Amino acid sequence: MNALHLSLPFIVAIVAVALAFDFINGLHDAANSIATVVSTRVLEPKLAVAWAASFNFIAFLFFGLSVAKTIGTGIVDPAVMDPWVILSALIGAIAWNLFTWWLGFPSSSSHALIGGIAGAGIAKGGFSVLVMSGFVKTASAIVLSPLAGLILAVALMIALSWLVRRSTPFAVDQRFRKLQLLSASLYSLGHGGNDAQKTMGIIAVLLYSQGLIGGEFHVPFWVVIASQLAMALGTMLGGWKIVRTMGSKITELKPFQGFCAETAGAISLFAATWLGVPVSTTHTITGAIVGVGMTKRASAVRWGLAGQIVWAWIFTIPAAAAIGFASYWVIGR
Repeated sequence: MNALHLSLPFIVAIVAVALAFDFINGLHDAANSIATVVSTRVLEPKLAVAWAASFNFIAFLFFGLSVAKTIGTGIVDPAVMDPWVILSALIGAIAWNLFTWWLGFPSSSSHALIGGIAGAGIAKGGFSVLVMSGFVKTASAIVLSPLAGLILAVALMIALSWLVRRSTPFAVDQRFRKLQLLSASLYSLGHGGNDAQKTMGIIAVLLYSQGLIGGEFHVPFWVVIASQLAMALGTMLGGWKIVRTMGSKITELKPFQGFCAETAGAISLFAATWLGVPVSTTHTITGAIVGVGMTKRASAVRWGLAGQIVWAWIFTIPAAAAIGFASYWVIGR
């Protein structure tokens, strides 16, 4: 079937699937934004998700759209990104997201989408369609984003511990309960800024493939708003099994540690978004949580669970790619 002759209702349906992925992304990754602030009891769960969703939504006011451009044109050659490839990619990403959400593992929605795009693109045009510079840059973030979160969290823990060394534990706890509201806000802002752009990119390249946004790739403003809103609504529902994993199973957190983890994660996400790298917010905050746990003592981190999470990360791109590849063979031929 010629993609250029698809009906508008079908295009609208694929846009709806993309926004459904964005919603599930928010649902799946709500834990990234709220796990620490809930586990430290700074905010009640319902208030925490409303807090995170609000900052998820307004993120477009603070960031450009370079991540969306990377997703739309930097993973697979835009010439092969027809509606069938895009739909197959979304199926791969959504299927893997729901599977890991059901298991309670904080896998990466970002890398699930990237895997889905790569798998569906390869099914249509072979490995030559991959834009290796963008794909390698994004795949490298699997290692770099949690490492950055870990290193920054350790540095913050050491620096702030020295600054508050003469304060009583009660005073430190009270001070950082307030500061954690700021760090949670910044992390949610970074999450919304990086993750929502992935859906913007996939919708924009769909519209571009159909000649609906002119001759030059760009992201229409309505796509920006729709993507931010879908993610915010998903965050409002939360992903409670993953909140429990992230907030207490990896290591026990207090407001001081929660502030350091969220701030480290936010710095990493801000930098990645400004550089146009679609990193995993899940990987980033997990690395930061492990980092704060390590500064207490190595045994404070439940390394067995951390290892299981790492395996989920490793499998995400190939698993979503396999589903995207299979989906294209079913619906795109």
